[in-house]
Amino acid sequence: MASLDRVKVLVLGDSGVGKSSLVHLLCQNQVLGNPSWTVGCSVDVRVHDYKEGTPEEKTFYIELWDVGGSVGGASSVKSTRAVFFNSVNGIILVHDLTNKKSSQNLYRWSLEAVNRDLVPSGVLVTNGDYDREQFADNQIPLLVIGTKLDQIHEAKRNEVLTRIAFLAEDFNAEEINLDCTNPRYLAAGSSNAVKLSRFFDKVIEKRYFIRDGNQMPGFPDRKRFGGGVLKNLHYD
Repeated sequence: MASLDRVKVLVLGDSGVGKSSLVHLLCQNQVLGNPSWTVGCSVDVRVHDYKEGTPEEKTFYIELWDVGGSVGGASSVKSTRAVFFNSVNGIILVHDLTNKKSSQNLYRWSLEAVNRDLVPSGVLVTNGDYDREQFADNQIPLLVIGTKLDQIHEAKRNEVLTRIAFLAEDFNAEEINLDCTNPRYLAAGSSNAVKLSRFFDKVIEKRYFIRDGNQMPGFPDRKRFGGGVLKNLHYD
């Protein structure tokens, strides 16, 4: 089996928002039939073609670290969870579109992941008012994903999507809203698939090609590895 370069992407969000289902969909391209609570951390691997279709195309492993637990809580829980936050190259923030609290908690998750104990101002304010300066120096690429889109009635979708639109702006990130039980939301060529690919490309560029704002020299070509998932790793 080829040895490919890899990047580490955290998948963070409140319990029950659908992180495990999302990771399974991203890595297996299949719906997770019976999702269970994640204890500790579960790691799955996706194969990604960086700059697909261009002369610079290279294949990488994307390690998706699905971190369980609830934001905040006891310091001992945070300390244990912090082990998973080392050497992070990207973060996917996941919230439940039907649960406003899970959207607000993304600020706390992101601050915890970048090892900052600041309490974000405005987290509990529903109009999205918070201090953007707390994230001004963050260099880790972020992607915001809203789940359970199917559970929002068509007549109310615009209202909900308008309410959470500020999230992407606050985190300087793109956003994807989907239903993890329907693979078509990430179908090849769709706008969501393009956003996802663009995010992974950015994570890879930050890790391997850009340092302190400067382009880094390329690295030797690796033998390509075709399709699918490498393996699943589970940490309890």
